[in-house]
Amino acid sequence: MVQTKSILMLGRRDPTEAMRVAAGLTIFGHTPSVVFLVPVADTPENAEMAELLEFSDIVSKTTVPDQSQPHIGADDLAAAVLAADEIINI
Repeated sequence: MVQTKSILMLGRRDPTEAMRVAAGLTIFGHTPSVVFLVPVADTPENAEMAELLEFSDIVSKTTVPDQSQPHIGADDLAAAVLAADEIINI
């Protein structure tokens, strides 16, 4: 039997892939969250992946100021890292 986990997805190099993987993890019952560490480009592909996150009930956050997602500060990011069972860096 697979144990479900709280997974923190850090979008450092490929935000699009981070969103895709996070949504896919919900299939196995895991609870992913996404934090972008780089700006997310306004592209049709990213809009589609953002819609997939919304459909999967995943709220994304960002460390980058002036983005459309909610901002997460250093203290909250550190708390999220400590609270996660697993961290995936994409």
